[in-house]
Amino acid sequence: MKITYPMFEMTHLALAPARALSDATRLTFKNPLNPWTYTPLGRNLAASAELFERMTRRYGKPVFGLDHTTVDGRELAVTETVVWERPFCKMLHFRKHDDGGTAPKSRMLVVAPLSGHYATLLRGTVEALLPHFDVYVTDWADARMVPLALGKFDLDDYIAYLIEMLQVLGRDGVPVHTLGVCQPAVPLIIAVAHMEKNGDPLHPASMTLMGGPIDTRCSPTAVNKLAEERGTEWFRENCLETVPFPYPGMGRRVYPGYLQLSGFMAMNMDRHVKAHTDMFHHLVAGDGEPAEKHREFYDEYLSVLDLTAEYYMQTIEQVFVRQSLPKGEFVYAGQTIDLGDIRRTGLMTVEGERDDISGVGQTNAAQRLCRNLPDALKLHYLQPGVGHYGVFNGSRYRSEIVPRMVEFSRRVETVDRAQAA
Repeated sequence: MKITYPMFEMTHLALAPARALSDATRLTFKNPLNPWTYTPLGRNLAASAELFERMTRRYGKPVFGLDHTTVDGRELAVTETVVWERPFCKMLHFRKHDDGGTAPKSRMLVVAPLSGHYATLLRGTVEALLPHFDVYVTDWADARMVPLALGKFDLDDYIAYLIEMLQVLGRDGVPVHTLGVCQPAVPLIIAVAHMEKNGDPLHPASMTLMGGPIDTRCSPTAVNKLAEERGTEWFRENCLETVPFPYPGMGRRVYPGYLQLSGFMAMNMDRHVKAHTDMFHHLVAGDGEPAEKHREFYDEYLSVLDLTAEYYMQTIEQVFVRQSLPKGEFVYAGQTIDLGDIRRTGLMTVEGERDDISGVGQTNAAQRLCRNLPDALKLHYLQPGVGHYGVFNGSRYRSEIVPRMVEFSRRVETVDRAQAA
C-alpha cells in the first residue's frame, strides 16, 4: 500500500513552524510602526514571507458569501440554506427576500463539478444567475470527511442524487432548469435521459451543458489523450490513496485533491509561476488591488477535496477510456442509456473557443446524440476568445452567455406551455 497521503500530511505539519515564522515576519515588516516597513528590504521580506506562507498553507473549504443580488434595480437580501442532504452532497438554496413578487420564479439547479474543487468555484456563475432564477447548487462533500460507515459513492450514485434532487425541485409544478458545468454534463444528461425514458413527469424543462466531456473523441485534449494512453489500471495503481488518521473518512480509498491540483498546476505551470512572480512585484510595489485579486483567485483555486475511488475510477473508465455514453453503451439502473429518449427537455450547449480541458465539439456532440429533440428545444453557442474557465465565469460569461441562457430557458417554457395547451 502506498504511503503518499501520510507523507503529504507529515510534510504539511513539518512546515508549520516555518509557516509561523514567515507569518510573523510578514506582520513585523507590514507594521506601520516599524521603520523597516518603508524600506526596499522590508517590503521584499514581507512579500517573500507572504508568498511562502500561502504556497505551503492547507486551504480550507471556501464560502459562497453571496448575501445580496439586484433584481429590476432593487437590491434583495439572499440567504443560503440547505434544502436537501445526503452523505456525499447537500443541495443549497440561495433564497431571495422581500422581492415584492418581482423575482423570477423559474428554478435553476446548478450542478457543480465533482472533480477536485469545491462548488464555490462557481461563485461567479451563481452570482450572475441570481437575478434571473431561483438558484439551487449541488455542494459535494469532501470524501476524506465522510466516515467509511456511510457507504460508497460512485457515478451511479451521483446520477441517482441528481434524479432525486430534480424530483424534489419539480414536484410543485414550478419550471426547473439545470446547468452542468464541465464534468457534470455527463451524469446530468444521463439522469435526464433516464427520467424521460421512464416517463418521469418531473424531468427538467431544460439543461445547459458547459464545457463537458460528452464525447471525448471530438478534438481530444491532453487530458483525454492521457486517459486513453494510460488506461484504467494505470490510474487505479498510481492515483488512489487511503485517507489517513485523523480524518473522519479514515480508511476510505480516494483520489486525493492534492494530486488533482498537482495535475491542474502542471498543465499551466508557466502561467502559475508568472502569477506568483507578478504578485511578489505587486506586494513590493504596494499595488494592493492586483495583489488582492491574486489572493482571491488562489484562495479558491488551491482549495481542493478528495473524490471517492469508485466514483473516480468509474468516471475515468466510462467517460474517458471507453466513451460509453456516445457509443450507446452506458448502463444505469439496468438500462442502456440512449440520448435519443430525450424528447421534451431543452438542450443548450456552450463551448469555449480556447478550451484546453474539453475540446471544441465534445459538448456539442450532445446536440447530435439527442436526435429526437425538436430544433425549437436546441441551441449551441461557441464563445469566442475564452478557455475552459471563461465559459462559466468572467465578463464574457456574464455579458454574452447568461443572456442567451435566460432567453433559451424562456423559449423552452413557452414551448412547454404550447404543448400542454
